[in-house]
Formats: sequence, C-alpha cells, structure tokens
Amino acid sequence: MAAATTFTCLGLPLPAVVADTPTQCTYPGEVYGGRPWALQRVLLDELWKQSTGKGIRVAVIDTGVDVRHPQLKEAVDAGSGANLMPRDLKDASGNEVERGKEDGTTDVVGHGTKVAGIIAARPRAGTGFTGLAPGATIIPVQQNDADGNGTAATLAEAIDHAVEQEADVINISQDTAKAAEPTPLLRQAVERALAAQVVVVASAGNDGLGGNVKKTYPASYQGVLAVASSDRNNERAAFSQSGDFVGVAAPGVDIVTTVPGGGHCADNGTSFSAPYVAAVAALIKAKHPRWTAQQIVAQIQQTAERSTPGYDRLVGWGVVDPVRALTEDDRPPTRPVAREGLDRAEAPTPAEVHLGESADERDARLATYVLVGGGVLVAVIGGGAVAVRDARRRAGATGG
Repeated sequence: MAAATTFTCLGLPLPAVVADTPTQCTYPGEVYGGRPWALQRVLLDELWKQSTGKGIRVAVIDTGVDVRHPQLKEAVDAGSGANLMPRDLKDASGNEVERGKEDGTTDVVGHGTKVAGIIAARPRAGTGFTGLAPGATIIPVQQNDADGNGTAATLAEAIDHAVEQEADVINISQDTAKAAEPTPLLRQAVERALAAQVVVVASAGNDGLGGNVKKTYPASYQGVLAVASSDRNNERAAFSQSGDFVGVAAPGVDIVTTVPGGGHCADNGTSFSAPYVAAVAALIKAKHPRWTAQQIVAQIQQTAERSTPGYDRLVGWGVVDPVRALTEDDRPPTRPVAREGLDRAEAPTPAEVHLGESADERDARLATYVLVGGGVLVAVIGGGAVAVRDARRRAGATGG
C-alpha cells in the first residue's frame, strides 16, 4: 500500500509575464528578451569567474527534459537519461509510453524542462535568461507526469539510476501528495545517494498558505537540502511550505525559464526554487571537487542572506546567495552556524560581573546610588526653578 504513494510536481502555474506582455504559459513559448529578476540579483560575471559548473552532472528527476529547446540541447546528456514511469501511462497524444524505451528527453508536461533550464540552460543571443550553472550537464530522468502518477517506488528507482549515472547533484522538484511518510524504499535510496557523496536537493512544498506546517518527502529526510521559495523581497513566498526541515530558500515567484519546443515562460513554486539551489551546489562542486556533499550543503546555508543571525523555519538559514557561496569559501564548513557565533538566533547571555562584595554590600551600595541620584535630580529641578524665578524678577525690575 505504501509503495503506491503518489508524488506531485511543485509548480504553481499562473498567468505568466513574458517579454513584458501578460500571457498564458504555452509551449513553445515566446522568447524572453530581458534578464529575469532572479538572475538580476546575482552578479553573473563575478559568479562565473569562480565557476560555471563545468564537468558536474545534475540529475533532474521529473517529467523529462525536452532537448528540442536550443538552450538545452547541449546541456542534456541523453545517453544517461531514462524513462522510469509506470507502464500504463500515456503521453499527451494518448499513446502508451513504454517503460525503458525512452531516454527522458521528451517532456509533454513542461515541468522538467523548466527545472532543467534554471540549472543549466546555455546562454543564447536574444535572451537574458540563462541557467545559473551553464557549464553543468543534465541527466534527464522521466519519473512523473502532470497527474502525479509517479510513486515513491519509482522515485527511489530514479535516485538509484542517477547515482549509477554518476550524478554529483540530484534535483527532486516534487513531494508526497499527503503528509504520510512513504515506503522505506525512498528513504533507503536517498541514504544510498548521500553515502555516495551526492548532493540531494528537494522542494519543500507549496502547502504553506494559511500557515500550514507539515513534513514533506523526500525533503524531510536527514541530509536532504529542502528548499523553500522566496519572493523579490527575500521573504517567504505565501505558498511556500515552512517547518524545521527547511534548509534554505531561493527565488520561486515569477521565475522565467525554458519550456518545451523553445522560448520561455514564467512560473511559481518551490519546484523552481530547488533547481536554483541545485545549480549553486553544482558551481561549488566544480570549484571544490574534494568537498563532501555535507560541506557543500553547509556552505550554501552558511552564506545565505538572513534577516536573523541563525535559523528561521520559514526560510531555513536564509535566501541562497550564489556569489557569496563561491567567494566566501576559504575553508569548507561542516554545518551552518549563526553569524554572531550562536547556534540559534537567541539573545546572548550577559557576562557575570564579579565586584568582590557580598550581596548585602551590593544592595547597600545600590541603595546609596538611588538616594544620591534622587538628591541630584531634586537639586537640578530646584536650581532650575530658582533660575527661572530670578530671571522674572530681573525682567520686572527693568520694565521689560
């Protein structure tokens, strides 16, 4: 029964704004000519001086990745892809999708193509959109569809496939449709990936409206970097799931990215925050190939932008800062800590002051301070009154 747990892709399709014109997201889409806001907040030239993610393999376990898109054709390793969906699924034309007979490079939903573009879309003339790690390589794993027919068992299989294909980073922009923990097969697959030093990044979930808090999977598993969504003000997006499992946040509102057939579209959701972070993980891994998965995750969290010194269950350790993650990297951290040296954003404990006196002596001294202070205050007030009185008398004497 548990193996039949279904998973949902975590995009929130809304009317998109592409090329400054409100449109409905369609495939293929219009080409976005400007630089999307989520990339404007990053000094890309400075970032890419440090790393482009070259040589790093990022598995996108999703609805497939459409290699017809000109910005993705050179980014995807089709030979490493796989179709791991249940046998009885059909594509948009009603044709049966035969398991294992497709390499993950077809995407009739569009979700996986959007995720892949955020990670590794190649720069192209005519658009300011590009992947954050344009040197990385995508491993396309088709494991789910628009109706959430992917299961925990097929997701576990997809994770194992990604590890077999030597993925350095795995992005999972989906979670369980219900709050129940799925089959242990999924947790075991995640643990195998982590043991192989693969960075596993997952969406935190989109059920945050109304303050809902629930654990989502695989994001809640120990060692997985769970990503929430932030808005243009670096605050939690209203839909973004919160909880003590959230590791970090990243832009997830009005995110422009690639769509099947070519062009771009804007979308919302933690689905598109996770690949933003997965791309940063790829950049760090390329620059520091000897760092462990745990160190890469800790670096992303430690260098994130925060409004509090330590951890916040709404956005984790803060909103990811790609440039800081690649430049404040003199030594690999093992875990994130509060910037002021605290484990949490708590007020520091005042240091004890030893005055070399007994409690009675201290009380007597403080009482003296109060009496003296009160006397000074009375004298000041009295002196002020006398000065005012004298000034009035002098004014009367001169006829003023």
